[in-house]
Parts: sequence; structure tokens; C-alpha cells
Amino acid sequence: MINNELILAKYGEMALKGLNRSTFEDVLMKNLCRRLRTFGAFRLTKAQSTIYIEPKSDDVDLDEVLDQLKCVFGIASLCRACICEKTMDDIYAKSVPYLEEALACAKTFKVEAKRADKAFPLKSPEISAELGGVLLEAYPHLSVDVRNPDVTVTVEIRDTNAFVHGANIKGAGGLPVGTSGKALLLLSGGIDSPVAGYRMARRGVHISAIHYVSPPYTSDRAQEKVEQLCQELTPYCGSIAFFCVPFTEIQEAIKTHCPEEYFTVIMRRMMMEIAQKITEKDGCLALITGESVGQVASQTMQAIACTDAVSRIPVFRPLIGMDKTEIVETARAIGTFETSTLPYEDCCTVFTPKHPKVRPLLAEIERAQSRFDFTHMIEKAVENTSMQIFQWNGSND
Repeated sequence: MINNELILAKYGEMALKGLNRSTFEDVLMKNLCRRLRTFGAFRLTKAQSTIYIEPKSDDVDLDEVLDQLKCVFGIASLCRACICEKTMDDIYAKSVPYLEEALACAKTFKVEAKRADKAFPLKSPEISAELGGVLLEAYPHLSVDVRNPDVTVTVEIRDTNAFVHGANIKGAGGLPVGTSGKALLLLSGGIDSPVAGYRMARRGVHISAIHYVSPPYTSDRAQEKVEQLCQELTPYCGSIAFFCVPFTEIQEAIKTHCPEEYFTVIMRRMMMEIAQKITEKDGCLALITGESVGQVASQTMQAIACTDAVSRIPVFRPLIGMDKTEIVETARAIGTFETSTLPYEDCCTVFTPKHPKVRPLLAEIERAQSRFDFTHMIEKAVENTSMQIFQWNGSND
């Protein structure tokens, strides 16, 4: 690694925050520090909507660090950059060797200058022209293309130093995890719910997860699949508290005492009741589901209304207006799709009615559910719920 090199992590939406912006910055700094522990010691400072991430040793693999930081919410873009003194001579001297790898295989380039320090003697167009001339002399195979260059070289004149870098890498965007409270994700094991958790984490929500198992109708492999999904979400969501609820007794009671056409909606109401009791223990302020309106019979407006009727806290459905293709694309992008499609059935497929009621009325659901008192079973399920913590393990694989 070349000496005097660091990573610039630039804000996205956070830059628009007002008086409470420092709160978001502090959380982002803590999230970055936790993520960087795996790679060594770093010095982090913040200024001008940017966090400067400077390694304290020369043996840090900055490309690997960049790859990991792409998953940290709150960052709009990232780049490796060379630290220069705020003189054109130092910028020239360091830019030529620093940009060698980026420019060696390119045919065209351009230079963009950003002069945050207005006291710098040259204006931005002058900086671009001067450095462009030096680079053309050092790399005579290049030509300038200001419209569609192979490489864009950026010079940033900031308060303390100048920084030279090549292309920016797109960050995860959103808000830092932990700035928007905590919510409990109903994690089924399918394609949708991990994407829902990811999207809420991107809005700064700290995610816990709850899953329902129904042995012997569901296998250990089904639970292991969901645990793997939790682990795959940790690069984005940070640590995840995972609650596993024994659900067999409740499902068997629904089958025995309730009309078949209402099985699924009543089951989801039971899940909501249990999840709300878990939120009280875990400090969550809302529930998250992966429902998309009209996708299946239990996700019509009427069915969702019947499910929500038992909820005493907000229920977030970040996928509600997305189609399956969009959800699958996101699942592939965040690395959960392959696990979600493993052929291990979850409890939602147990006792699935042949002809579910597509547009149930709340009065019908409440009447059907009242045939049996589930209170004791709900309390028992909550009492027997197990919990484990999943932590990011230093890999995005």
C-alpha cells in the first residue's frame, strides 16, 4: 500500500439532516468502528459530510476494507484517496505514481476538481487543467475525454489537505442502523422477509428476528435455513437477536377448532400476538413483515386488515408495493436468494387450506377464532421461545 492513503466515506441522506445531524454521525462512526475492528487499527475523523478512515499501519488491505464498508448504511460513496499537501507541487508529485494502476490500462481520462477551501490560489477549472497536463505528460498514451472518459480523476481541496482519487464506489446509502429505533422482523425463510429486513435496516432500524417452528411438521433444516439467513443479513443489519418460537401446539389447535378457510389468517394473528409479547422483552417498537399486497391469499387488503386488527404497535411492510421480480432482484443483490430457495418448508406451509378465504371479514375471523381460547398456548409459546445472537463474522460471503 502507498503511504499517505486513506478511505473517504461520504454521506448521502445524512447530509440533509439539521440540528440532529450529529446524532446520525455519531451512530455511523460507531458502526464503522465495529466493522473495521476485523481489519486493524484506524483513525476516524469527520468533516464536510465525509468520514476520513485512515489506517494506522501500511499492511491494511484497503480494497478488502472498501468491499466490507459497501454494506454499511449511511454511506453514499467510498473511495481510496491519496493525501497531499495543499500545494500544486505536492499534488503533482503524488498523483502521478498514485494513479499509475488506474491510468495504465485506460485510453481516455478527465480531471475534476472540487475546491471546498476557497482560499486555495487556483480555481477548480485551473486545478483540473494543470493536473491534466501533468498526467498527459506522464502517461502519453492517454487522451482527454470530458464526456465519457475511461477514468475520472478527482482532486478535492479540503480544509486540512488535498486528496486525489479515481472512481467512487457506490455505498449502501440510507441511514445508519440504530438511528431509527428497533423492530422485530417476522422471518419466514422465504425470499421476501429477508429483503424486508434489509430495507428497514437501510432506513436506520435495528433488526431483531422471530421465526416459528412446528416440529415434527417442520424439520431442523428449516430452522437452520432461517438461522443462515440471519447470518447473511448481518453485514447490513449488524447484530441480530433471533427468537425461535415453538408453534406446533397452536397450529394443531387452529386445525382442530377453526374453519379450514380461515387457517392462514388466524395463524398470522397468533404470530402477531406472540411477536408483540417478544417486542416487549426486546425493546422493539414495531413489527416488520415481508408481505406484498395481492401476492398470496393472506396478503389481500382484507386479509391484512384482519391480521393487523390484533396489533397494538406499528406493522411495517416495506415490500407492500413491490412485485416479485423486484424482490428477487434485491434478494440476489444482498446474497439471501440462494438460501431462501432451499427446499425446506416453514410452518406457514403447514395445514395450508385448499381454498383459503381471499377477502375475509374481520367479524368472520373473530367469530372463527373465538371457538377456542388460545391465551394459554400463546403464553406457553412465549415462555418456551429460545434466543440467540448473530454477529457479523467479517465476511460478506
